[in-house]
Amino acid sequence: MTPPALLLGGLNLVRALGLARIPVIVASAERDNPAFASRFCTRGLVLPPPGRRTELLDALMSAGERAYAEAGERMPLFYGDDDMLALVHAQRQPLERWFAFLLNEPSTAAALLDKDRFQTLTRARRLPVPRALEFSELAQHDGPVIVKPRSKAGWENAAVHRDLMGAGAKARRFPSGRAAIAHPLVARYGEELAFQEYIDGDDRELWSFHGFAARDGTMLASFTGRKLRTYPALVGESSFIELVPNPDLERVGREIAERLELKGVFKMDLKRDRAGRFHLLEINARYNLWHYLGAKNGVNLPAIAYRYLRRGERPERATAGSVYRWLCPRLDWFAYREAAARREITLARYLASLLERPKVYDLFSWTDPRPFVQRYIRKARAVPRVTRRLLSRWLSTAS
Repeated sequence: MTPPALLLGGLNLVRALGLARIPVIVASAERDNPAFASRFCTRGLVLPPPGRRTELLDALMSAGERAYAEAGERMPLFYGDDDMLALVHAQRQPLERWFAFLLNEPSTAAALLDKDRFQTLTRARRLPVPRALEFSELAQHDGPVIVKPRSKAGWENAAVHRDLMGAGAKARRFPSGRAAIAHPLVARYGEELAFQEYIDGDDRELWSFHGFAARDGTMLASFTGRKLRTYPALVGESSFIELVPNPDLERVGREIAERLELKGVFKMDLKRDRAGRFHLLEINARYNLWHYLGAKNGVNLPAIAYRYLRRGERPERATAGSVYRWLCPRLDWFAYREAAARREITLARYLASLLERPKVYDLFSWTDPRPFVQRYIRKARAVPRVTRRLLSRWLSTAS
């Protein structure tokens, strides 16, 4: 019997695992998580809210014990956001009884979740990061500044995100340090913020290096990619992304991973400046939406992690292709409208970019239609009866 993986994540990750025919138990506090409706979800587990840590841990331990009794081995654990990653780190010892996972050393793990510690660590290891700025230095800094929350965990629900960053944004850019300190919300939330010099360049210069490293630091697999559009531009969520082989980025990423002695899964976000140099922005040591795109293009990092965590298997070397792109239609439409308002793109160019290559989507899939249908089609009261019959037939036969 192939033991299931327990996924603390969403639809992109359940599809990445499903493409490798790995059974998945989806665990989430969001009852409307579309991953519950995926055909790759063998069982759903509704968790208590993240704030109720004791109840949340009890629910995970019960699920792990049950899976161990059924399969006779620990269940591989996958985590798709920083809050769940922080929980796994905090409860590492009890969770290891029933789950298999691979984390970084505690000091490194803490630095990857906190901007100040990250800056200290990267300076000590002499990594190519943008210069960090103290609040007292902003008045003398004439160049553009990027402002981010100090801690990754829980930032989406924090007041600083809602009031200063705005919906969907991960940071805020100011034209100068003086402009930043003149903003009343920067003064109000100063202690919760991290300041950094801004590297010029549009969304297409936002690159990432993805990998999974064994316990001894050996890189088992990796791929590189870049963002095509984000919303809001430069500081928001990915709306359109692609994989692109980049030997220079591969070299830089592997060197960074070696210097930091990274273990397990990771995603490095970097920005390329006009001289072609890569600057490290942050590292996320968790599974993410890029892994669905990687799996469709030939390198399935969650599947590689699953096999390594179970049996220590090391894959044969594989190179990711660039056939498929990943698209979130709703966000990308907003990204287009924002760029069109600045007269940076025409509708014809936008539509042409969508037609260049085949795509996978954040929600829709011809072979896994139920999440899309559940969210949109079934909510429409005026769906004709014949359409409902066709939908039912499609849902029952899609594979």
